[in-house]
Amino acid sequence: MAAETETETNQAENKVAAEKESSTEKEGGDVSVVLAETKNVKHPLQNEWVLWYLKPDRAKNWNECLLKVSQFKFVEDFWALYNHIELASNLSNGCDYNIFKTGIEPMWEDDRNKKGGRWLFVLQKSKGQSKALDELWLEVLLCIIGEAFGEDSDQICGAVINVRPKMDKISVWTSDCNDQKAVLNIGRVLKSRTNVTFPINYESHAATQVKQGSVAKPLYQI
Repeated sequence: MAAETETETNQAENKVAAEKESSTEKEGGDVSVVLAETKNVKHPLQNEWVLWYLKPDRAKNWNECLLKVSQFKFVEDFWALYNHIELASNLSNGCDYNIFKTGIEPMWEDDRNKKGGRWLFVLQKSKGQSKALDELWLEVLLCIIGEAFGEDSDQICGAVINVRPKMDKISVWTSDCNDQKAVLNIGRVLKSRTNVTFPINYESHAATQVKQGSVAKPLYQI
């Protein structure tokens, strides 16, 4: 029986080797598809990320309303999470989703955030906006977890979506508002990838904390 099992194993290995060789010939040497099919490979992200959820409750402090939902460090785990939570457009008014690198909390006071700022997309509430909001939020997430900003991706702290009665906001947080080159590169990539036609503003967290009105005076605009 052991000899038969060994023979079957050898046959299976030979089959995989033959499939790899065949794939190499057909695909010009690329065997990644075969390897993925035979080994259940997961694709790691450059960083690990945490999803936070905020649901307001007047009986609690703000930080008590902020819940850590899950974390992920593989592409497949991101999609599993995204496909099993409510779409952003279905959140109740006052609720937020926050996706930040592991070790960075979604608050101004965090050491990685307090000298930074945010690129801000503001969407006025309108009929039929839900799909556009969800598509924009997803594209922003793919930009940040996919390191779409080259070397400046190190500046990225996370992204936030705020669902509100009159307008919704999506923001991308960076760690240093004074790094103009990096901030502007991030803004240009975001504008290009999301295909929005309206201006997006970058404001420092310091300005946001003392703002009067719904938005702060921007440092940059694209």
